[in-house]
Amino acid sequence: MRLFRGSASAGGGRLSAAQGALALLAGLLHTASFAPLEAWWLQVLAVGLLFWGVRRLSPGSAAGAGLAFGFSWLASGLWWLFISMYRYGGLPAPVAAAAVALLSLALSAYLALAMAAFARLRTGRAGPDVLLFAACWLLAELARATWLTGFPWLASGYAHTSGPLAHWAPWVGVYAIGALAAGLGAALFVAVPGGLGASPLGGWSWRALAGPGLGAALVLGAGAVLPQDFTISVGRMTVSLLQPNIAQDLKFDASRMAANFEQLGRALESARGTLVVTPESVVPLPLAVVEPAQWQRLRHAVSQPGRAALVGVFTGDEQNGYVNSMVALSADSDAQGAQAYRYGKQHLLPFGEFIPFGFGWFVHAMDIPLDDQARGTNSRPLRLGSQRLRPLICYEDLFGEDIVGSVVGDDAATVFVNASNLAWFGAWMVQDQHLQFSRMRALEFERPFVRATNTGATTVIDHRGRVAARLDAGVAGVLESEFEGRIGSTPYARWLAAAGLWPLWGLALAVVAWAARRRA
Repeated sequence: MRLFRGSASAGGGRLSAAQGALALLAGLLHTASFAPLEAWWLQVLAVGLLFWGVRRLSPGSAAGAGLAFGFSWLASGLWWLFISMYRYGGLPAPVAAAAVALLSLALSAYLALAMAAFARLRTGRAGPDVLLFAACWLLAELARATWLTGFPWLASGYAHTSGPLAHWAPWVGVYAIGALAAGLGAALFVAVPGGLGASPLGGWSWRALAGPGLGAALVLGAGAVLPQDFTISVGRMTVSLLQPNIAQDLKFDASRMAANFEQLGRALESARGTLVVTPESVVPLPLAVVEPAQWQRLRHAVSQPGRAALVGVFTGDEQNGYVNSMVALSADSDAQGAQAYRYGKQHLLPFGEFIPFGFGWFVHAMDIPLDDQARGTNSRPLRLGSQRLRPLICYEDLFGEDIVGSVVGDDAATVFVNASNLAWFGAWMVQDQHLQFSRMRALEFERPFVRATNTGATTVIDHRGRVAARLDAGVAGVLESEFEGRIGSTPYARWLAAAGLWPLWGLALAVVAWAARRRA
């Protein structure tokens, strides 16, 4: 039975100014659903408004609505990139603003194509259209997360680190949660007749709403009863997380190097934890050029047996490339770190850590230090007592599919250790957003996360994604806390390690193919 009387699936209307404004507003609401507000229900509402706005549009107009929604969402959520390019990169303000706008438009193209596909294949039936919308949404998010090295910042599922959908995290992961939320949003609006700027389609069949309503109830109800706690404790460890709070324009200032190193030395010497973690690139130099006496002082600060520090520094050389690294200092490491444990960043950030083909002129204009880095190769954990520490540098914690191998098998990590420097991007929104992403990884893999940052979001997160301790942003200090390491694998970790994101790709494409066949 068709949900609406009339020609809901035939033709399609043009995108009116009011519908475009609705898409832009819904995109802003979508951004507001993430940290620092963390209003998960607002994410569902925003996506539901998009569904309501595009369901009677032509494919071309639906693409326009999707582009408007995506641009509003990403430009308002990534505006802080302007700070890195204008304040620290030295680009003129109009150029920096244009770069953020162009990036947001480019990333929104995935959603535009997904909405065009939905408009082309919709059936006018409630259940199939809700399912199709969720599948198209999932395909757009997967494409943005993986193609062209991937940039899944603000993927919709991250809005649900709190709320009823968070219980799905150890089962299906962040992208499937985003699809579930898209389905909920569509189900919320599927019974609302018409659309902004369109004539009502007449009455609707309440019987046709049974499918979407039942599906929404199952999604929300099952989340409350799904088993959790697939991992077990391997004991607790004390940790000291350093937050130097050094302004980005002073980190690479040669006249400040000695003072910054003195600050770092005192912080390590005062730290009490068994594990001490610094932010990334806290030593903004290649290890080979660090004064041996300075490095020896840092090593001496944690030279008691059973202790270790992970220090952010660059390794490598000019010939082979420099690697953004975390190097372990302990009683077992040598004086200059040559034989120490090293972890090098593997998922590099385009434009900041490697230069995409054809964009050398743009990156060089910002004069970023070490702007074309080499990739690290070591993914094995660092053993310290009963714990196995898996370092991650900056936004590597957005890519669960990259790091899942660290939480399965006999040598699985018991804790993730993230070292970041967000001073490039200011203080508002970006710190809380990144913290929210780490919380989702903790939920998916049921592992604690400890985060040492330069200017904010220095935090201990438990295996249920809850913030156990946090240092105030914008202050220099050391967060003294502890974490409980865990072993074991969640269902999501097991199937992600075995098949990657392909099951999600396959499921979404199967739904689209099924809709296309029904439409033919």
